[in-house]
This record gives sequence, structure tokens and C-alpha cells, in this order.
Amino acid sequence: MVKVSVFYPNGPGAKFDMNYYLKLHMPMVQQKLGTALKGLSVEEGLGGMPPGSPAPYLAGCDLLFDSVDEFGAAFTQHGAAIQADIPNYTNTQPTIQISLVKL
Repeated sequence: MVKVSVFYPNGPGAKFDMNYYLKLHMPMVQQKLGTALKGLSVEEGLGGMPPGSPAPYLAGCDLLFDSVDEFGAAFTQHGAAIQADIPNYTNTQPTIQISLVKL
């Protein structure tokens, strides 16, 4: 299993519309990636370490795929549309990591 993690960094002036993300962006992502997408989760940053400090990320999501090739095929076909929607919910640039799930 491969996990694609997308993190939206926090910082001065950073904005994130979680309502838009949950109700419009993520359903669009699910529809476009189709059966290649095996699962997903969305998180909202609450804080960092030490407790009480700001969260390093406003939000994040994890997308699960059977393989890097399946992710690549789905994203190659629909990535431009998915990325074009980013300015509708944030003014930050996401950080993306692809990981092999070990446990």
C-alpha cells in the first residue's frame, strides 16, 4: 500500500477553508481518482509541540493507493484539475510526500 500525504503549512497570513475542502474539494478528488483511490483521511491541525504552540500545518490529508504506478496513472490523468482547485480553499502551497506503508 502507498500513502500520498498532502500537508498545508501554517504561517503568517496562511488561510485554509476546511468547509470547502471537505464538502467540495475532497469529493472531487474522490470522483476523479475513482477506483485507484483505496481510502483517504483528512486532518485539521490543532497545535504543535510543546503543547500550546501553533500547528505546523493547517490541514493535511492521506490518500491510499495499491501502488505508486496506480497513483501515478490516476494523478497524471486528473492532477491538473485537482491542483487547479487549490486556490479555492487555501493560499498556501502544499507539501507532498509519497510513502510505502509498512505497518
